[in-house]
Amino acid sequence: MDIPVTDGSVCGGHRGATSWARARERARLLGEESRSPVRELPLGRALGGVLAGDLRALVGLPAFDASAMDGFAVAGPGPWHLVGTQLAGVPVAGLSLGAGEAVEIATGARVPKGTEAVLPYELAEVVEGRVRGEALPGRHVRWSGEETAPGETVLAAGAEVTPAVLGLAASLGHDALAVRLPTVTVLVTGDEIATNGLPGEGVVRDAIGPLLPGVVSWAGARLDRVRTLGDGYEDLTEALTTAGSDVVVVCGSSSKGPADHLRGVLGAMGARTVVDGVACRPGHPQLLAHTGGTVFVGLPGNPNAALVASLTLLVPLLSAMSGRSDPSLGLGRLPLVGEVRSRPDDTCLVAVRLREGRAQAVGHDRPGSLRGAALAEAYAVVPPGWDGAGEVELLRLP
Repeated sequence: MDIPVTDGSVCGGHRGATSWARARERARLLGEESRSPVRELPLGRALGGVLAGDLRALVGLPAFDASAMDGFAVAGPGPWHLVGTQLAGVPVAGLSLGAGEAVEIATGARVPKGTEAVLPYELAEVVEGRVRGEALPGRHVRWSGEETAPGETVLAAGAEVTPAVLGLAASLGHDALAVRLPTVTVLVTGDEIATNGLPGEGVVRDAIGPLLPGVVSWAGARLDRVRTLGDGYEDLTEALTTAGSDVVVVCGSSSKGPADHLRGVLGAMGARTVVDGVACRPGHPQLLAHTGGTVFVGLPGNPNAALVASLTLLVPLLSAMSGRSDPSLGLGRLPLVGEVRSRPDDTCLVAVRLREGRAQAVGHDRPGSLRGAALAEAYAVVPPGWDGAGEVELLRLP
């Protein structure tokens, strides 16, 4: 890989910390180098992936001449003699219309051979087996292949698989799609973590486990599982070596305290570190590393810091692995108003609402609180030493 290792510079008072912008760039580059493998997935599991090849029509659309309305399929000028009924899903069985004949027909039903138009019920009058009304030639019939011809390319490789794409693929005869869709395992560490109920003394309710699945999906990846671990070295080793996903996210073991074993375990596994600490607030203790086939992302244990870190490292990594654009980008720059403090050496990410051409700080930005992020639409990226003048970059929140 051509991704640089940590550079050993001093930034924000933390030796070896990478600048926020450089950390995001390194995550993106690692994602491009560690492209997700192409997987043939059934339609029900392909949502959010990126097409690995062109999507072609296995059948025409429509696949047969069909009625677009409930009414009467007619041939020749009226009035027409009613000769039968045709329902959707029922074979025509050789039925054909001659001039002056009609069949009552349901929406989606195959029209008989010889049909020239469909006369909707609301425009028709039926008296003693005779149908009258004005039927314009070719109207209200979906002609075979008029929308899409068999074999036609309808989407190019690289298109995101949206709900509409899944429906289109099914209508064109596909049961599965070849996609790039990175897989992710999330490990939430901490002896103090509770996953349900009211936390007791010395216990913290897990907020990161419920948070990250939505971030993972938003970035264009598929979550394999969320697993809660204690602080033990052996437990973390077992979880990292058996995860089986393209990306393993470890929450709460990325700092350098006595219970933070992520660096030690990754070192024993021979992982190469790309980012070790980021000069930003909140979310400084971040980690990005990789082995031959797996990328590891270390996030802080505080929820808001973890969200900031996920937008710093995880989102650009995952979107690049599938070939998608980074969903956090695209909001541009705006003036920032409200009570905002900058730091001399760290980038600060501040929760904001976008109002009347300005980014309004909402407050509640402590590392352990998601209240500000829940109120906000974006993070304002406040550069080191910002003096309050000019516009700041905006990072869209999931």
